[in-house]
Parts: sequence; structure tokens; C-alpha cells
Amino acid sequence: MATRTKGFFAGALNNLIASRDHQAQRYVNGALLMLDDATLRVHGYKRDELKKWSSAYII
Repeated sequence: MATRTKGFFAGALNNLIASRDHQAQRYVNGALLMLDDATLRVHGYKRDELKKWSSAYII
């Protein structure tokens, strides 16, 4: 029974970490979208891909 509890908390912690990681990535993508196309291209980003993965797009 102790292994089930340990597994539950480990899974919950892993889910929390994954959720925060995705939230941070969406925030970063939104910030990157504020840059101009030339700057994004120099650093290897594509605006279309950033828009697809960002829920924080600021016009």
C-alpha cells in the first residue's frame, strides 16, 4: 500500500511540473511574438510556429 501512495504523489508532482513547464513555454512564446520578424528569423524562430504554441499572443 505504501508503494501506491508513493506512486500517486510522484505522479501528481510530475503532472504539476509538466503543467508549469507548459505554462512557462506559452508565456515565453507570447513574449517572443512581440519581436519583429527579422529578429525572430535571426534567432531561428518562426512566427507561425510561435503563434501555434502560444495562448498568450499579444497584438
